[in-house]
Amino acid sequence: MARFGLPALLCTLAILSAALLAAELKSKSCSEVRRLYVSKGFNKNDAPTHEINGDHLKVCPQGYTCCSQEMEEKYSLQSKDEFKAVVSEQCNNLQAVFASRYKKFDEFFKELLENAEKSLNDMFVKTYGHLYMQNSELFKDLFADLKRYYVVGNVNLEEMLNDFWAHLLERMFRLVNSQYHFTDEYLECVSKYTEQLKPFGDVPRKLKLQITRAFVAARTFAQGLAVARDVVSKVSVVNPTAQCTHALLKMIYCSHCQGLVTVKPCYNYCSNIMRGCLANQGDLDVEWNNFIDAMLMVAERLEGPFNIESVMDPIDVKISDAIMNMQDNSVQVSQKVFQGCGPPKPLPAGRISRSISETAFNARFRPYHPEERPTTAAGTSLDQLVTDVKEKLKQAKKFWSSLPSNVCNDERMAAGNGNEDDCWNGKGKSRYLFAVTGNGLANQISNPEVQVDTSKQDMVILRQIMALRVMTSKMKNAYSGNDVDFFDITDENSGEGSGSGCEYQQCPSELEYNATDHSGKNANGKASHAGARVGAQPCLLTVSCILFLVMQREWR
Repeated sequence: MARFGLPALLCTLAILSAALLAAELKSKSCSEVRRLYVSKGFNKNDAPTHEINGDHLKVCPQGYTCCSQEMEEKYSLQSKDEFKAVVSEQCNNLQAVFASRYKKFDEFFKELLENAEKSLNDMFVKTYGHLYMQNSELFKDLFADLKRYYVVGNVNLEEMLNDFWAHLLERMFRLVNSQYHFTDEYLECVSKYTEQLKPFGDVPRKLKLQITRAFVAARTFAQGLAVARDVVSKVSVVNPTAQCTHALLKMIYCSHCQGLVTVKPCYNYCSNIMRGCLANQGDLDVEWNNFIDAMLMVAERLEGPFNIESVMDPIDVKISDAIMNMQDNSVQVSQKVFQGCGPPKPLPAGRISRSISETAFNARFRPYHPEERPTTAAGTSLDQLVTDVKEKLKQAKKFWSSLPSNVCNDERMAAGNGNEDDCWNGKGKSRYLFAVTGNGLANQISNPEVQVDTSKQDMVILRQIMALRVMTSKMKNAYSGNDVDFFDITDENSGEGSGSGCEYQQCPSELEYNATDHSGKNANGKASHAGARVGAQPCLLTVSCILFLVMQREWR
């Protein structure tokens, strides 16, 4: 008995030492978990100093654990906040790109118009002197209407330009026939001959085509950048579902409960969770890519035939050429007008001499060619702006389908692709065995990590899909040289998050547009078209409202 006493005692001491050592190791593991928990600003009293029974855990694996119930609850909120922050960071980068490019384009176009107006004013004061000063409001109105079209959009460019040339003809006709008295009714008759007589040569037709196409393309492109900015802003505000929040907790912090504080989630494991949590955002991808393609098409037009810089820069010379055409053809034009509108009444002899000395052309208009003309605005050129934006647009393609992967590429969220065996798979430190599911809501029916209700679509996402679809249609019309009836998408609506902001009933203008071809229009066509639009709008608005209410009830 005594013979076995010493070995037995030694064995007992060894077992006790091993148990104490194991307890010490476990205590250290929980101490590291506790330290990291406290470093996030949480109460240290929530965290145990050694492993405890984990029956209280609702999401993380039960068994012996370093997490209390309070820790699991706070980790759940923390994982949700971290997910939202990473997604927001990804989206904010893209939003900043579109916001900065929109601002630059907007500054460029406005300054380009200001430069063109100043250039024309300087040239015409030097070339035409007092005659121009007496009629300068006509040209001021022209640029005011062009600015109003770019800023607001509710200007019919074709009609506005037709009116400009008709009013210019009235002023010119009176000047070249200053020995006669013309009533307002007579001058109205004169303006009717603008198209028939072509007193300004082919300049009005060419300039109208160039201005219309260039302004429509420029404004559409700028609005497209604003729409992209606002879509990203609204979609970046994510509100994870309860199922997504549970999956995020399990992925990011349940490993801590097992003492695996340095082990990161497996990449494919993260990918499945992100695809489930960002399922609705994935449905944006098709319409987003169509929108990006349409933007790139319009960008090509801006670099080529619809270049607003090449139209506005020489506009003063073009209008001056038209005026000199009128002077060259003034005799023939006047004779034909007298035949069509009747002979005008001569002024009394005393008033004739005074009128001629004060207002008539004393010499042929001299073309003015300044040595240096401004060719840039806002410190850049259109070609430079478009080249830069095209590169950013190409990078933005497939952004929403790539978002889950981009989130998991963040070292804060997952281990790298090459670390497939030493990563957290949701249960322990081991390889993740499930296949990665596809993007979009419909594919989440087979997601092994996140339960997603594939029958419910997010209203915010649906609104952005519609906004992109409408803007894509406008882009395609602008690419073809057709005008678009714009309704401004202002910054007032840009702050919409999930379930907030502008409703369809309040903002039907975002969904309405009308394309009109500028070739071969006549007055009767315009009138009938306008009448059709007036009659159709109340009906369209009613139908839109009914559809929205039905959809709203279904989605609830």
